[in-house]
Amino acid sequence: MENVNQQTSKNYNRGQVISLEKGKLPPQATDLEEVVLGAMMIDKKGVDEIIDILNPDVFYKQSHQYIFEAIFKLFENSEPVDLLTVSQQLKKDQKLEAAGGDFYLVQLTQKVSSSAHIEFHARIILQKYIQRSLIKISNEIIEQSYDETTDVFDLLDTAESKLYEVTQGNIKRSSETARELVIQAKKKIEDISNKEGLSGVSSGFERVDKLTSGWQPSDLIIMAGRPGMGKTALTLSMARNVAVDQNIPVAFFSLEMSSVQLITRLISSETGLSSEKLRTGNLEKHEWEQLNVKVKGLEKAPLFIDDTPSLSIFDLRAKARRLASQHGIKLIMIDYLQLMTAGGSQKGGNREQEISTISRNLKALAKELSVPVIALSQLSRAVETRGGSKRPLLSDLRESGAIEQDADIVSFIYRPEYYKIEEWDDEERTPTEGQAEFIIAKHRNGGLDNIRLKFEGHLGRFANLETFDSPFEFQSALNKDDDNPFSTDMPSTSPEQAFGSNMNDDENDVPF
Repeated sequence: MENVNQQTSKNYNRGQVISLEKGKLPPQATDLEEVVLGAMMIDKKGVDEIIDILNPDVFYKQSHQYIFEAIFKLFENSEPVDLLTVSQQLKKDQKLEAAGGDFYLVQLTQKVSSSAHIEFHARIILQKYIQRSLIKISNEIIEQSYDETTDVFDLLDTAESKLYEVTQGNIKRSSETARELVIQAKKKIEDISNKEGLSGVSSGFERVDKLTSGWQPSDLIIMAGRPGMGKTALTLSMARNVAVDQNIPVAFFSLEMSSVQLITRLISSETGLSSEKLRTGNLEKHEWEQLNVKVKGLEKAPLFIDDTPSLSIFDLRAKARRLASQHGIKLIMIDYLQLMTAGGSQKGGNREQEISTISRNLKALAKELSVPVIALSQLSRAVETRGGSKRPLLSDLRESGAIEQDADIVSFIYRPEYYKIEEWDDEERTPTEGQAEFIIAKHRNGGLDNIRLKFEGHLGRFANLETFDSPFEFQSALNKDDDNPFSTDMPSTSPEQAFGSNMNDDENDVPF
């Protein structure tokens, strides 16, 4: 008896909220639905104008849904759309009677004489559908909110995801004229000239920025490499350059490392204190002072780190949208792609299909928010088994060729020192110690290049590699603080050896 009373009370409470809508008709425009369907059956132009705006679900009446489905099938098969063909298609689908029969189809064609203003009418029908969808979603959220077993953060994500589905499925952009696009392009070119040639977000690496003009809005950038190459270190270095030096908001999604581990690595690279010292806490008094002073810039940086494990592409999209609206993020980084999931609706497919879905959605996210999305990716073991320099190739991308297809830039991180290769395979046979190569293997809007960077393993960071076009530049760098700048005694050592400990000195670190 007690259980019955509890159940009755529970139903009564829910009913109180939902009863607010009782006695009200859902938003609808059945008269416009009739006009639109009639116009589509008498004028081919009407079909062409709205076939990509509407779908069967937006119609309020079930019979109108069946009629639009028949029209859509005829359009897909490149068959003529008129009163007779639609009737024939409905018969084939065994839905003619449910749609109202031939008499109702004739009535629809008699309600309108042309397809004039059909797009305007279709937009109104779509608006009414969105209103109905919002009412339905709101009722579902109310129901779930009364359930004490529901996690409130899951409820928020569910609500946001359902609203996002309504937006994605129904609000579509129309084409723009060449005049409008030319005006936009001219404005963008003017902005670039004011930013010294960078049209995107600067990576902080001079040669990379020169090749890419910065990371471009709406681009998907893949950075791939084998374990141990320094993928996370490189993206953290870039995140630091963007957030600390340029004060540009960055979102970093880490599926592999915790947020505290990541920030500890950033502290290490920022202060020049090794990760081992920070892990043990065995710091001298001056090192504590150094730590407190040098992390102040990092503390103020607009860097947002999310370490949710097994993040689904849908959750990522929801979180990124929230960060974009609340904090105006201009760059998204993901470490790394293979640890993501496609979400509940994609569980039936194989892993390759899942990765394809993820990469496709990452590109869609970049376009939607108009920000560059940088995603790290693993490479297959084919690199290890290959002889020679073991420099990665596009074919080494793991699990899916869709990654290469969807990405605007595909780059690789390569450190020959990891494979015990002591010299670069160039004419000078320069040493590989403390160096890495950033290989741009695909660039949809620019050139390709292999760019060498400085790698400081003990600090877990990358920096610009000092390069000298002539011995005189090298000598002037050595003697910039010397009393005799005209000395011509050339050392036989490399720049790193010549600078000695000064290159790793806390006060003279190359900014990365």
